[in-house]
Amino acid sequence: MEYNTKRNTLTIREYGRNVQKMVEQLKLIEDREKRNEAARAVVRTMDQLNRNMDPNSNKTDSIDYWHKLWDHLYVMTNYELDIDAPFPKVEKQVEKPVMVKPDYNKHNIKLRTYGRNMERIIKEVAQYPPEQRERMAKPLVNHLKMLYLTFNRDSVNDNVIKQQLSDLSDGLITVPEEYQLAPTKELNQLISNNAFFVTPPAKKKKKKKKKKKVNPTI
Repeated sequence: MEYNTKRNTLTIREYGRNVQKMVEQLKLIEDREKRNEAARAVVRTMDQLNRNMDPNSNKTDSIDYWHKLWDHLYVMTNYELDIDAPFPKVEKQVEKPVMVKPDYNKHNIKLRTYGRNMERIIKEVAQYPPEQRERMAKPLVNHLKMLYLTFNRDSVNDNVIKQQLSDLSDGLITVPEEYQLAPTKELNQLISNNAFFVTPPAKKKKKKKKKKKVNPTI
């Protein structure tokens, strides 16, 4: 038994395996006249298959339809068939280049609340000399608190924010325990003043003017 896995790949599946075998035999015919006659027979078979699939189609009477069948014949022979066809031989189409998928950033974010950019900033500051790190610690921790408040304005623990800054910097940036972060109310006010976080005001509905009733007796 011959399995499909051992057969040649069907170039155009709509014509089936038998037409594919007929096309492969065309290339083995050495006599040109006989090869031309056999090619016409194959095209007529392809036409009959199309008519059986769509008997009500009117496309079978057009020149474009027959041109397409001869093009399909060339395609199924891998553009190697040498015959005297009623239409010019179709040129082999150049394969489209394979699209290379972009290499997306697979960097894991430790704390999504602050985002990747903030994490990069903290990593960069962590490489500064100790004096500069100490000077940058306070503005950084206050900024982290403000970012945190943009997602959760109800409750925030300053000690947690301090610890998160230390974790993101691998312990290189620390804030003194006695340091008091900016008040939550003050930071919320800054967030509200930023147009990025402000909800646009609702449009006022225009009041429709009532039309005065005209007394027809006047």
